Amino acid sequence: MNKTILEAQILRDKYTKAATLNIDVEGEWILYAGDSIETINRTYPVLTGTGSGTFPLNVSPSIRIYFELVAREEKMLLSETHLPMAGAYNFRDLGGIRTQEGRYVKWGKLFRADDLSNLTKEDVEYLASIPLTSVVDFRAQSEARRTRDKLPDTVQFTYPIAITPGNLSTEGIQANLLKTNIDLHMKHMNRLLVSDPACVRAFRVFFAIAQNNLSAPLVYHCSAGKDRAGMATALVLFALGVDEETVMQDYMMSNIYLSDKYSAFIAKYPRAESIFTAKRMFLKAAINQIKRDHGTIMNFLTKELKVDIVRMRRIYLEKEIF
Repeated sequence: MNKTILEAQILRDKYTKAATLNIDVEGEWILYAGDSIETINRTYPVLTGTGSGTFPLNVSPSIRIYFELVAREEKMLLSETHLPMAGAYNFRDLGGIRTQEGRYVKWGKLFRADDLSNLTKEDVEYLASIPLTSVVDFRAQSEARRTRDKLPDTVQFTYPIAITPGNLSTEGIQANLLKTNIDLHMKHMNRLLVSDPACVRAFRVFFAIAQNNLSAPLVYHCSAGKDRAGMATALVLFALGVDEETVMQDYMMSNIYLSDKYSAFIAKYPRAESIFTAKRMFLKAAINQIKRDHGTIMNFLTKELKVDIVRMRRIYLEKEIF
């Protein structure tokens, strides 16, 4: 009899950081918690229940908490996918994403984000509790100079790796708006991210950083967290063995998290919508470009980006197949 994959999410309020469990399951379940995966207290549950629903959690709002859910003799590790940053919109943990082999990306190791210049004091303290160690900034120098990252004291390493395509500075947006067909332009930009020699070099450096055991927990970001950080995420997930449809679904989630960030600008300049939107055809254009140039995505990862697949999976995937 095959196991059923548990359906559950931890949600955090963007401003109060109050946590809730959203669960879809039959029968009884138990939830344990800790301030790290290694310190989850499996003696005293933080919550027990029966059946589906949304349940408030009595845990600290100021630090990140990790959970283990046990139901029907199955278990899963949990934390919030969308981090509750009052000063950011698209800050996400890659943890919990399932690979084709049935393994899961570790929680609290790899994060993707939009710009970090508006983080609040509470946001910074929250990130310190992870504790965030490394930051990769894909923004162009002009973007980074205007809006400098606000980072916790736990950050030991910062890496500016400028990637010009995807520049969402004022000048970059204005240049994009001059394009006759913005969708075609965005598809071209995504192809450039995986074919332009400077972009390829940048992602090669990124993977060299990610493959260093001392780098994690690591966040990589750009301005919106959907194009340059979105491409980095797709490449990371492919390296970890995640299927293309799951990669695409993760890419498209930026539309949910960025809806408030750019709504006023899009209302004023409707032609700009595609610049601030993740569309399947944009990422698909890049995937097709990789396959045309290299045959397979794995060839691109291992031969061009020098990704050590075994090392990446050892660092970032859970050992168990739940």
